[in-house]
Amino acid sequence: MGSVGTSTDEIAGERGQLINVAYRLLGSVTEAEDAVQDAYARWYGLPRSRREEIISPGAWLTTVTGRICLDLLGSARARRERYVGAWLPEPLPDRTELEHADGTDLAGPGDPADQIVLDESVAMAFLVVLESMTPAERVAFVLHDVFRYPFAEIAGVLGRTPAACKQLASSARRRVSAARAPVTTPAPSPVTGRADVVKHVKEAWETKDIAALVGLLDPAAVMTADGGGMAGAALRPVEGGARIARYMVAIADKAPGLELLERSVNGVPGLVAQRAGVVATVAAFDVSDGRVTRIWAVRNPEKLRAWGRED
Repeated sequence: MGSVGTSTDEIAGERGQLINVAYRLLGSVTEAEDAVQDAYARWYGLPRSRREEIISPGAWLTTVTGRICLDLLGSARARRERYVGAWLPEPLPDRTELEHADGTDLAGPGDPADQIVLDESVAMAFLVVLESMTPAERVAFVLHDVFRYPFAEIAGVLGRTPAACKQLASSARRRVSAARAPVTTPAPSPVTGRADVVKHVKEAWETKDIAALVGLLDPAAVMTADGGGMAGAALRPVEGGARIARYMVAIADKAPGLELLERSVNGVPGLVAQRAGVVATVAAFDVSDGRVTRIWAVRNPEKLRAWGRED
């Protein structure tokens, strides 16, 4: 359908899809919003006659957003090298959990995080695997395998042939398979089982029961924390269930008054730690065979803005 007569509302209606694409490409709600804003600025910067020539404004906006994200991914590696400690994707809350008892929305009106669909393609385990890909692999894989864009359109984003884009997506798929991350199916552990494990971790953490924590953690478990130099966090991953258990109890000892809440993190059961109503840590878990295999703890306050306060 041509863009002649396309209303401003119709163009604005593409925003949710673009935010979803950009977040999966960048792992940051803030950067995703900026990328989409940039794409819209370029759209409205076109002469009216040029806009009317574009057959599919949605496809045009997706292509431009993809190119902007590709550029950002290219420069991100240099920025990550200067980042203090490990870099983790920005965790997403479930808006239905971010409400006061009186119904007041804590996330705020128009929050871009609210437009992101919470499915297996935003699970922390999946996003972390995406971080291991080259920028071109990530764009090809996300656009094709997650959003089902044809390689002919992806070629326009990457400036490569459809065949080359197909090879990039295949290479990315092998990375995902090697990491045993979910691709087109949910995580291997059912959500109910995962929720039970996370609940037991919460209880053992609250009671500082090291033995119970060790029993809930896989012996080869790994915990990665992201403080960004703005909050205390282990600069390197903590490896081994016993070491992680001791580390978690040490954190509890150093933070009296810490309250743990069971909350959805990127669509799956996780934990939120808060003090005096202020969210200090958001933890995501990967669970296999009834044990925690990975913990990702985000403490950088700049990545927790969407979580507001839990009063």
